[in-house]
Amino acid sequence: MAKYMTAPSNHFYPIPDKVSLEAAALIEPLAVSWHAVNVSPFKPNHNVLIVGGGPIGIGIVQVLKLQGAKNVIVSEMMESRKRFALEYGATHVLDPLQVDVAEKVRKITNGIGADVVYDTAGVEIALNSAIRACRTHGSIVNIAVWKKRPAIHVNDLMYHEIKYEGATLYDEESFRDVIRALSYGQLQPEKMITGKIRLDEVVDKGFKALAGEEREKHCKILVDVQS
Repeated sequence: MAKYMTAPSNHFYPIPDKVSLEAAALIEPLAVSWHAVNVSPFKPNHNVLIVGGGPIGIGIVQVLKLQGAKNVIVSEMMESRKRFALEYGATHVLDPLQVDVAEKVRKITNGIGADVVYDTAGVEIALNSAIRACRTHGSIVNIAVWKKRPAIHVNDLMYHEIKYEGATLYDEESFRDVIRALSYGQLQPEKMITGKIRLDEVVDKGFKALAGEEREKHCKILVDVQS
């Protein structure tokens, strides 16, 4: 947490003056989202389902809207994250506790299903619902880190010839593309920041807030390490 540090120059990227430091702090999670879309078979005008409306899911919404998606459907339970998804351009937000997500996705897509599904949640029941929501010859991209091994409905994948693939972290190209998109104003992620705290508050107002009762109201909390 030093004020200055020395590291190899190729570890650093210049940030344009027009990009705020708050937005710059979100480059890394946005690069994860950008990379996931890049490695997927997504094409403009595709119908897409995003499972989970956390920071990575909201980032994917922004990237998909920028790249010309048709329907951007988000499956999410938390009210605050539902609002974020809509604010950032999701065309539909579905609560899996209230509706059959697969059935709704097929209705929205005229019975076809989602061309691409991005799983940012890592929840077994949600993944199996996503498989049913995916079109024949569609793709499911896993970005989530799973806490335990899921039981997947493999026959549903097989009979519909659905591709299941992974996207992990990001590459240099995605990192640079996000910086460029921020500088052009194509990405405006500042609203994702729902709190700013001091370093000595990071346990109670940071980790505990995101893991406990205040999780509902937060998307990203920034820590001012110099305060």
